[in-house]
Amino acid sequence: MRGRFITVEGSEGVGKSSNLDFIYEYLIQKGKTVIRTREPGGTSVSETIRDLLLDARQKTISDDAELLLMFAARAQHLSEVIIPALERGDWVLCDRFTDATYAYQGGGRGIDSARIAILEDWVQGSLRPDHTLLLDMSVEAGLERAGNRSHPDRFEQEQLSFFERIRQTYLERAEKYKKRFFVIDAEHALNQVQQQIVTALDEILTK
Repeated sequence: MRGRFITVEGSEGVGKSSNLDFIYEYLIQKGKTVIRTREPGGTSVSETIRDLLLDARQKTISDDAELLLMFAARAQHLSEVIIPALERGDWVLCDRFTDATYAYQGGGRGIDSARIAILEDWVQGSLRPDHTLLLDMSVEAGLERAGNRSHPDRFEQEQLSFFERIRQTYLERAEKYKKRFFVIDAEHALNQVQQQIVTALDEILTK
Protein backbone atom coordinates (compact mmCIF):
# COMPACT_ATOMS: atom_id res chain seq x y z
CA MET A 1 0.00 0.00 0.00
CA ARG A 2 1.43 3.34 -1.07
CA GLY A 3 2.11 5.92 1.63
CA ARG A 4 0.75 9.45 1.67
CA PHE A 5 2.75 12.41 0.39
CA ILE A 6 2.07 15.63 2.33
CA THR A 7 3.77 18.91 1.52
CA VAL A 8 3.88 22.13 3.52
CA GLU A 9 4.21 25.34 1.54
CA GLY A 10 4.50 29.04 2.19
CA SER A 11 6.69 32.07 1.67
CA GLU A 12 9.30 33.47 4.03
CA GLY A 13 8.49 33.75 7.72
CA VAL A 14 5.12 31.97 7.74
CA GLY A 15 6.20 29.51 10.45
CA LYS A 16 6.87 26.37 8.46
CA SER A 17 9.64 25.05 10.70
CA SER A 18 7.73 25.11 13.99
CA ASN A 19 4.56 23.82 12.36
CA LEU A 20 6.39 21.03 10.54
CA ASP A 21 7.55 19.81 13.95
CA PHE A 22 3.94 19.88 15.11
CA ILE A 23 2.61 18.06 12.01
CA TYR A 24 5.30 15.40 12.26
CA GLU A 25 4.57 14.70 15.93
CA TYR A 26 0.82 14.65 15.33
CA LEU A 27 1.12 12.07 12.55
CA ILE A 28 3.48 9.94 14.65
CA GLN A 29 0.94 10.02 17.50
CA LYS A 30 -1.67 8.76 15.04
CA GLY A 31 0.48 5.71 14.36
CA LYS A 32 1.98 6.70 11.03
CA THR A 33 5.55 6.02 9.98
CA VAL A 34 6.67 9.43 8.73
CA ILE A 35 9.73 10.45 6.74
CA ARG A 36 10.39 14.16 7.18
CA THR A 37 12.40 15.92 4.50
CA ARG A 38 12.76 19.23 2.67
CA GLU A 39 13.31 20.92 -0.67
CA PRO A 40 15.65 21.80 -2.05
CA GLY A 41 17.52 19.16 -0.11
CA GLY A 42 16.83 15.83 1.49
CA THR A 43 19.90 14.02 0.12
CA SER A 44 23.63 14.73 0.11
CA VAL A 45 23.55 15.85 -3.52
CA SER A 46 20.38 17.88 -3.08
CA GLU A 47 21.66 19.60 0.06
CA THR A 48 24.80 20.66 -1.84
CA ILE A 49 22.57 22.20 -4.50
CA ARG A 50 20.52 23.89 -1.75
CA ASP A 51 23.64 25.50 -0.30
CA LEU A 52 24.47 26.90 -3.73
CA LEU A 53 20.96 28.22 -4.36
CA LEU A 54 20.66 29.95 -0.98
CA ASP A 55 24.18 31.38 -0.90
CA ALA A 56 23.75 35.17 -0.82
CA ARG A 57 27.15 35.55 -2.49
CA GLN A 58 25.87 33.87 -5.66
CA LYS A 59 24.75 36.98 -7.54
CA THR A 60 24.98 35.64 -11.08
CA ILE A 61 22.81 32.50 -11.10
CA SER A 62 20.43 32.97 -14.02
CA ASP A 63 16.71 32.31 -13.63
CA ASP A 64 16.89 29.29 -15.94
CA ALA A 65 19.90 27.86 -14.08
CA GLU A 66 18.03 28.32 -10.80
CA LEU A 67 15.00 26.46 -12.16
CA LEU A 68 17.09 23.60 -13.51
CA LEU A 69 19.03 23.30 -10.25
CA MET A 70 15.75 23.04 -8.36
CA PHE A 71 14.64 20.14 -10.52
CA ALA A 72 18.07 18.50 -10.43
CA ALA A 73 17.85 18.48 -6.62
CA ARG A 74 14.26 17.21 -6.85
CA ALA A 75 15.15 14.37 -9.19
CA GLN A 76 17.75 13.07 -6.74
CA HIS A 77 15.39 13.60 -3.80
CA LEU A 78 12.61 11.62 -5.47
CA SER A 79 14.89 8.78 -6.50
CA GLU A 80 16.72 8.44 -3.19
CA VAL A 81 14.12 9.35 -0.56
CA ILE A 82 10.55 10.15 -1.55
CA ILE A 83 9.62 7.37 -3.96
CA PRO A 84 11.23 4.55 -1.91
CA ALA A 85 9.45 5.80 1.23
CA LEU A 86 6.05 5.95 -0.47
CA GLU A 87 6.55 2.50 -1.97
CA ARG A 88 7.29 1.14 1.53
CA GLY A 89 3.97 2.55 2.67
CA ASP A 90 5.54 5.33 4.75
CA TRP A 91 4.09 8.82 4.89
CA VAL A 92 6.35 11.58 3.53
CA LEU A 93 6.20 15.06 5.05
CA CYS A 94 8.10 17.51 2.87
CA ASP A 95 8.98 21.14 3.55
CA ARG A 96 8.12 22.59 0.11
CA PHE A 97 7.93 20.77 -3.22
CA THR A 98 7.01 21.71 -6.79
CA ASP A 99 4.33 24.21 -5.79
CA ALA A 100 7.24 26.27 -4.45
CA THR A 101 8.86 26.15 -7.87
CA TYR A 102 5.72 27.50 -9.50
CA ALA A 103 5.58 30.20 -6.80
CA TYR A 104 9.25 31.21 -6.62
CA GLN A 105 10.59 30.55 -10.10
CA GLY A 106 7.24 31.02 -11.83
CA GLY A 107 5.57 33.83 -9.91
CA GLY A 108 8.69 35.37 -8.40
CA ARG A 109 11.10 35.10 -11.34
CA GLY A 110 8.46 35.24 -14.06
CA ILE A 111 9.29 31.92 -15.76
CA ASP A 112 6.38 30.63 -17.84
CA SER A 113 4.47 27.98 -15.90
CA ALA A 114 4.25 25.86 -19.05
CA ARG A 115 8.05 25.48 -19.00
CA ILE A 116 7.95 24.46 -15.34
CA ALA A 117 5.21 21.93 -16.14
CA ILE A 118 7.44 20.27 -18.76
CA LEU A 119 10.14 19.70 -16.14
CA GLU A 120 7.57 18.59 -13.58
CA ASP A 121 6.27 15.89 -15.91
CA TRP A 122 9.78 14.82 -16.90
CA VAL A 123 11.19 14.58 -13.36
CA GLN A 124 8.09 13.44 -11.47
CA GLY A 125 6.04 11.53 -14.02
CA SER A 126 2.56 11.27 -12.54
CA LEU A 127 3.70 11.78 -8.93
CA ARG A 128 2.10 14.75 -7.18
CA PRO A 129 1.54 15.48 -3.48
CA ASP A 130 -1.59 13.91 -2.05
CA HIS A 131 -2.20 16.86 0.26
CA THR A 132 -0.68 20.31 0.65
CA LEU A 133 -0.91 22.63 3.65
CA LEU A 134 -0.30 26.24 2.58
CA LEU A 135 0.66 28.54 5.44
CA ASP A 136 -0.45 31.99 4.33
CA MET A 137 0.09 35.44 5.79
CA SER A 138 0.79 38.98 4.62
CA VAL A 139 4.15 39.41 2.95
CA GLU A 140 5.13 42.28 5.25
CA ALA A 141 4.50 40.24 8.41
CA GLY A 142 6.30 37.20 7.02
CA LEU A 143 9.39 39.15 6.03
CA GLU A 144 9.49 40.85 9.42
CA ARG A 145 9.51 37.45 11.10
CA ALA A 146 12.13 36.10 8.70
CA GLY A 147 14.32 39.15 9.23
CA ASN A 148 14.35 38.61 12.97
CA ARG A 149 15.70 35.07 12.80
CA SER A 150 18.85 35.16 10.64
CA HIS A 151 20.89 36.88 7.97
CA PRO A 152 18.92 36.93 4.71
CA ASP A 153 19.74 34.23 2.14
CA ARG A 154 19.80 34.80 -1.63
CA PHE A 155 16.00 34.65 -1.91
CA GLU A 156 15.26 36.68 1.23
CA GLN A 157 17.26 39.58 -0.23
CA GLU A 158 14.68 40.07 -3.00
CA GLN A 159 12.30 43.03 -3.19
CA LEU A 160 8.83 43.08 -1.62
CA SER A 161 7.18 42.73 -5.05
CA PHE A 162 8.97 39.39 -5.56
CA PHE A 163 7.30 37.96 -2.46
CA GLU A 164 3.93 39.48 -3.35
CA ARG A 165 4.03 37.56 -6.63
CA ILE A 166 5.00 34.39 -4.78
CA ARG A 167 2.08 34.69 -2.38
CA GLN A 168 -0.35 35.40 -5.21
CA THR A 169 0.86 32.36 -7.15
CA TYR A 170 0.48 30.13 -4.11
CA LEU A 171 -3.08 31.34 -3.56
CA GLU A 172 -3.92 30.85 -7.24
CA ARG A 173 -2.66 27.27 -7.08
CA ALA A 174 -4.65 26.64 -3.91
CA GLU A 175 -7.77 27.83 -5.71
CA LYS A 176 -6.98 25.73 -8.78
CA TYR A 177 -6.27 22.54 -6.80
CA LYS A 178 -8.87 22.87 -4.04
CA LYS A 179 -9.09 19.13 -3.39
CA ARG A 180 -5.38 18.97 -2.55
CA PHE A 181 -4.79 22.26 -0.73
CA PHE A 182 -5.61 23.32 2.81
CA VAL A 183 -5.00 27.05 3.28
CA ILE A 184 -3.93 27.83 6.85
CA ASP A 185 -4.19 31.44 8.07
CA ALA A 186 -0.76 31.86 9.66
CA GLU A 187 -1.34 35.43 10.87
CA HIS A 188 -2.84 34.14 14.13
CA ALA A 189 -1.13 33.00 17.34
CA LEU A 190 0.65 29.66 17.07
CA ASN A 191 -1.98 27.71 18.99
CA GLN A 192 -4.72 29.01 16.68
CA VAL A 193 -2.66 28.14 13.61
CA GLN A 194 -2.14 24.63 14.94
CA GLN A 195 -5.86 24.23 15.59
CA GLN A 196 -6.40 24.85 11.88
CA ILE A 197 -3.66 22.34 11.07
CA VAL A 198 -5.26 19.67 13.28
CA THR A 199 -8.57 20.15 11.46
CA ALA A 200 -6.80 19.65 8.13
CA LEU A 201 -4.82 16.64 9.33
CA ASP A 202 -7.88 14.95 10.80
CA GLU A 203 -9.59 15.31 7.43
CA ILE A 204 -6.53 13.86 5.69
CA LEU A 205 -6.40 10.94 8.10
CA THR A 206 -10.00 9.97 7.35
CA LYS A 207 -9.47 9.83 3.59
